[in-house]
Amino acid sequence: MNPYRRRVQYYETDGMGIVHHANYIHWMEEARIDFMDQLGYPYARMEAEGVASPVRAMQCAYKKPCAFGDSVDIAVSVRAFNGVVLTIGYEMRRCSDGAVVFEGQSEHVFVGREGRLVRMRRDMPGFCDALEALIPRMSDA
Repeated sequence: MNPYRRRVQYYETDGMGIVHHANYIHWMEEARIDFMDQLGYPYARMEAEGVASPVRAMQCAYKKPCAFGDSVDIAVSVRAFNGVVLTIGYEMRRCSDGAVVFEGQSEHVFVGREGRLVRMRRDMPGFCDALEALIPRMSDA
């Protein structure tokens, strides 16, 4: 998968000219949507099929600051998927020097229109296969 590139906008910075911490969470979402597009399962398609994927948990580690005008590459990886919970990892690197500026993780569940958990293996097997192909195996490490 290709990383998602994001250029820091002026409005995303605080009074010190540094990106406000909440914006990294927005960037995680943008990168996740781009990842889904690259996977061949755009989020809009999932919603059209009656499946939503709300966030269950999130972890953030801010490593170095970003400022207006910086470009950041966001690598997205599948850390785990058990058919119910999907764990996604994010690594953000400043393009100018390659410095890691942020590492994070989000967990998602899949629910139908009625709000009940969806059995993804049954309802979207192609999506499950695509995700599972990206999960690192212990033998790969």
